[in-house]
Amino acid sequence: MTPLGRYVVETLVMLLGVVALAVLLLSIGRRFGLGRPSGPLELVGRLPLDGRRAVYLVRVGETVYVVGASESGLSKLGELPKDGVELPKGPTTDAAFRGVLERVLGRTTPPAGDA
Repeated sequence: MTPLGRYVVETLVMLLGVVALAVLLLSIGRRFGLGRPSGPLELVGRLPLDGRRAVYLVRVGETVYVVGASESGLSKLGELPKDGVELPKGPTTDAAFRGVLERVLGRTTPPAGDA
């Protein structure tokens, strides 16, 4: 075998070894709960506005924050009272988020033909 061929084979074997080790470490980490959400922080809803902008409802303990996200970063848009809006526990869909946000802002959804 030529030196170049030997070098390519050694490189591929080392690359496969590193990939196998990474997969093994990630699977062990998942079994021990690494990367899972913990603590009082919970994403309640997300409303994408366009490709780079979105509005999020984030529950921190008992308080729900309205957070805007764009290419310039995150900014707090507002705060919802604890007893003002009933939010479901667990993950929600974008339609449910839109309904909650419209109820908080006091708006109604226009009919599909009036867009």
